[in-house]
Amino acid sequence: MKVKGETSSLSNIMKQFMKASRIRVLPVMLIPVALGALGAFVWDENFDFWLFLLTLVGSGAAHLFSNMINDLWDYYNGTDEAAKQAEGVISTNSGYLTNGTWSIRAFAAVTWSLFGIAAVSGIILSVISGWPVIVFGGLGGLIAYFYVAPPIRFGYRGKGYSEVAILLSFGILPVAGAYYVQSSQLDYRALLLSLPIGLLTTLILFNHHFLHWQADKQAGKKTLVVVWGEQRALVFSRWLLVLAYASIIVCVITRALPWYALIGLLTVIPLYAVYGKLKEHNPSHAYLPLMGGSVKATNRCGVILIIALLIQGLL
Repeated sequence: MKVKGETSSLSNIMKQFMKASRIRVLPVMLIPVALGALGAFVWDENFDFWLFLLTLVGSGAAHLFSNMINDLWDYYNGTDEAAKQAEGVISTNSGYLTNGTWSIRAFAAVTWSLFGIAAVSGIILSVISGWPVIVFGGLGGLIAYFYVAPPIRFGYRGKGYSEVAILLSFGILPVAGAYYVQSSQLDYRALLLSLPIGLLTTLILFNHHFLHWQADKQAGKKTLVVVWGEQRALVFSRWLLVLAYASIIVCVITRALPWYALIGLLTVIPLYAVYGKLKEHNPSHAYLPLMGGSVKATNRCGVILIIALLIQGLL
């Protein structure tokens, strides 16, 4: 009975950690890392499985750290509490701080432990592959921390800083960084390859703001949705979608991707249909399908691009 109880307790802790860190969205970081590593495999015939695995661990820990440090600072800044109290607003944080499920001390301890794993992974990779790995990881870490932390607070300024930060953090840095880890050099194709997945992930984060933009406005968090208003932000969201999928065509033209990667364009269809159901003004819950569709399109498209590169490398 004791063993069963201990197993149950451990399972509960893991479930709480998975919710607190929002581990379900981890693929948006692991996919660009896989793309960068496969770029080295296809273009340079360089691929080390153990370096790839360590890159996945480090970048994954960095992403979970980013999720939790954002929740921590949103709690300090009052954004999460505003979302909890605002009528009709959908809160997207774990609720562990606002509901008192975890103490601030415990939440911070787990958060910084993840940072430690990411930092150690980055140091090991830099020793093996070269000092620029620290630059890639360091820039990602700074963006993750200052996304909502003072004095920079990218996510609160509403001038497109947060969108650029996401494009860098989930596109350019992980793809180019993973490519460098494998090859110890840079290639313009890695930059091009980062654009489809980076722009699609930026779209996820942008559409995420529609769920609680009224609460963000109340808390002084000036996302582009707050600054532009719902209607204008929806227009931008659609154009961001077009740009993301157009970048796949650019990658094929420049031979950063094989021609059959164009199959990834099909993943836009279900998401495009969701946009067609939205009006100029919508309640928060109406944006849940848009958010879900954005995540599915990003993951599906990313997996197709990975498979396309893998096939090209093996042929």
